Amino acid sequence: MLNINDILNGMMPISLDEMSTVKLMNRIDTKYVADDLTATKLFLLIKDEYYVQEIDGKRIARYDSVYYDTVDNHMYIIHQDKKLKRDKLRVRNYVDTGTYFCEVKHKNNHGRTKKKRIEVGRSVFEDLKSDGKTREFVENQLPDYDFDGFMRKLSTSFERITIVNKGKTERITVDFNVRFHNFENGNDTGIAPLVIMELKRDAQCESRFQKALFELRVKPLSISKYCIGRALTDKTLKQNRFKKKIIKLEKLKKLREYAVTTNNAEL
Repeated sequence: MLNINDILNGMMPISLDEMSTVKLMNRIDTKYVADDLTATKLFLLIKDEYYVQEIDGKRIARYDSVYYDTVDNHMYIIHQDKKLKRDKLRVRNYVDTGTYFCEVKHKNNHGRTKKKRIEVGRSVFEDLKSDGKTREFVENQLPDYDFDGFMRKLSTSFERITIVNKGKTERITVDFNVRFHNFENGNDTGIAPLVIMELKRDAQCESRFQKALFELRVKPLSISKYCIGRALTDKTLKQNRFKKKIIKLEKLKKLREYAVTTNNAEL
């Protein structure tokens, strides 16, 4: 049976520099969750119409992140309480390039997300407060928060495939082997064999990727790695908003297991 690696090896590559030319100024972002078998079928349908990002000969990249929040979990709670305006703070290690970035994501009242980041050293990945430049950046981006009050809450690790259509009007990330570690209670979990896909596309252009998802009956599912990871690793947190999504994830896992046991997963 084919796997995603086999398909990736047959796709045309695109470099990181070439990817930087894909500027989606008026874009729509949509997330999807599917199992790995469905993702493989998806790649079979679209492989001839997309490039795959390649860095130093690698077409799958690894990412490690540490998320910060306040003592009372303010960033998590406002997301759980369906506030439209919200923020996320993380330090991400782009493992294959050996680079680290402190990143702040802002979501406004209109559902638009903006990400600001600065490159930092490994010490900041281990301790946000170890560098004055990072303090200045975070305080500038998050003036309503007390920088000294931020605490490590969750780490995530995953592998990512990035593809772009040949018209360069859309960019897709496919994250798999997603794992979580809760710093407060030490709990670990993951969502494999499920994958999280995010489509960023020009609002004016049709998407072959989106059409293929429709053919495979994969519907959009808004999901935050930080919030789902916190909810899965700490049942004491308020999580009414995320219960339906967690149930959806478990259902997808069971459907995948059923497909394998009944030999319905052949490609």
